[in-house]
Amino acid sequence: MSSLPTAAEQEPGSTVTLREPGEGSGLVRRTVLPGGLRVLTEAMPGVRSAAFGITATTGSRDEDDAHAGSAHFLEHLLFKGTERRDAMRISALLDGVGADHNAYTTKEQTTFHAKVLDRDLPLAIDVVCDMVANSVLDPGEVETERGVILEEIAMYEDEPADLVDDVFAAHVFAGSPLGRPILGTNDTIGRLPRERILEQYRDAYRPAELIVAAAGNLDHDGVVAAVRDAFSERLAVAGDAAAAGPRIGGAAVAVTPGTALLPRDTEQAHLILGCEGITRTDERRHALRVLSAALGGGMSSRLFQEVREKRGLAYAVYSYPSFYADTGLFQVGAGCLPDKIDEVLGVCREELAKVAAAGITEEELARAKGQLEGSLVLAGEGSEARMARLTAHELGHRRHRSIDDDLATFDAVTLEEVAAVAADLLNRPQALAVIGPYETGRVF
Repeated sequence: MSSLPTAAEQEPGSTVTLREPGEGSGLVRRTVLPGGLRVLTEAMPGVRSAAFGITATTGSRDEDDAHAGSAHFLEHLLFKGTERRDAMRISALLDGVGADHNAYTTKEQTTFHAKVLDRDLPLAIDVVCDMVANSVLDPGEVETERGVILEEIAMYEDEPADLVDDVFAAHVFAGSPLGRPILGTNDTIGRLPRERILEQYRDAYRPAELIVAAAGNLDHDGVVAAVRDAFSERLAVAGDAAAAGPRIGGAAVAVTPGTALLPRDTEQAHLILGCEGITRTDERRHALRVLSAALGGGMSSRLFQEVREKRGLAYAVYSYPSFYADTGLFQVGAGCLPDKIDEVLGVCREELAKVAAAGITEEELARAKGQLEGSLVLAGEGSEARMARLTAHELGHRRHRSIDDDLATFDAVTLEEVAAVAADLLNRPQALAVIGPYETGRVF
């Protein structure tokens, strides 16, 4: 399947089969419509649901500093009315069929999705496509939603366990758009004009920059026909535009080591300790996921055992990788009593150093693989997860992998590969972010 074209290479108006049924996958097909809009489906005949989503291939990292938060602002506004429906009508139609519907913005994408009974898929397609293709961005709704987003920022800043991720990113990616918060700031959201949001809508939501994906009990040709009808005017304007290619590579992103402290009068201290990681297409990414699972992926992981079970130093301790087109991170997080932070950091640093020097054990390798493979299969059995998987592969990879492909790759990861990625990453300069009741200049 590696010889199959990407959407950017596929002939407009054509359909290709990306995966045949089997190997943990249903029939996966992709049609690229004239105008560059691509439609992907995975048939899951044994279910009674269908999930539908539309993803814009840009996120918060594609904004400039002055307009930080505009992608997320636009995400909110697309629910607020089209030429055919007001916000109440959109909500009523989806609620009326029991739809699980929402949207989210990341640093590299914005996605709108709805999961419904298979019989209601035409309605979901009609409503979500209408929202994305025909939003009016009413000036009154812009001002109303501005207040809602400022409330969302305030709520987020009251959650130090979440906020510490932004503190870490702002420090480690200082000077890069990756370091900015997805929500924006009070200042940028307060000053963001409707004209700039409208400009982003026109640029980021062109058919060639959109990925339409659906999974469940569906018919590919029926989904394509419904999407073509919903986007007919947009496709006519798009002309002979080709679909955008996958987001892979890019200039190196500088990473800043050292410590960032946000003093807060909190009952717990929250910390992220991390270093530069690898890109989402790096061949070592499966070995890194195994390493992360062994270090901090569950109650039997090394960090959980050493920090919580043996010493009682923290309630939560965990590790996780983050992958982007051109860079990545490996992070360890914990929450503890403020007077325990140095001891927690000492244990975490000691365990990271041990793994960097000697890798993990055979038992840890087997347990980490089992955890990852079980989670992959269990999480991937629903139509919404399959729809998201189609989108992720289309957005950031040259080929679509089946679940069995990933299971086989995890199975093949060796102790030597895990040791090699640990020796590389865990010896890189570290960065630390802390939120807690400490004086400025405190050394950890």
